[in-house]
Amino acid sequence: MRYGLVVVLALAAYGQQLPEGPGQAETEKLCKQCHEVARSISPRQDRGGWDKTMTRMAAFGMKATDAEYMTVVDYLVKHFPPEAVEKINVNTASAIQLESALSLKRSQASALIAWRKENGGFKAFEDLLKVPALASAKLEDKKDRIVF
Repeated sequence: MRYGLVVVLALAAYGQQLPEGPGQAETEKLCKQCHEVARSISPRQDRGGWDKTMTRMAAFGMKATDAEYMTVVDYLVKHFPPEAVEKINVNTASAIQLESALSLKRSQASALIAWRKENGGFKAFEDLLKVPALASAKLEDKKDRIVF
């Protein structure tokens, strides 16, 4: 069970109401334990960002079951996604583009390009995991930005 959950969001665009949908009630319930609903929504983020934010804020004392935690993360991802981020084609991107868009180190971008030259283009996300220098967790957080 994960203990503690504070979701820091900005609800100005939605007045005092969260968007309707599965997870709305759980989000309101958990956020109201520490904040007014108007303070309950934070910057738009992807799944990895929401999970990290919620985990980091867990120390503030809100209690949530694993099911509530996942329901709230799903709700936030759906209703408060990141602003549109340009997709990156890992089969054509330069090292600088890979570094910038995927937050890769120079050595990781170089390893990706070398693997691509040796083995041909990537066809699926799983192919990227074959590049030894790449950290799968780092790529997983950026998965929604990658195209082939």
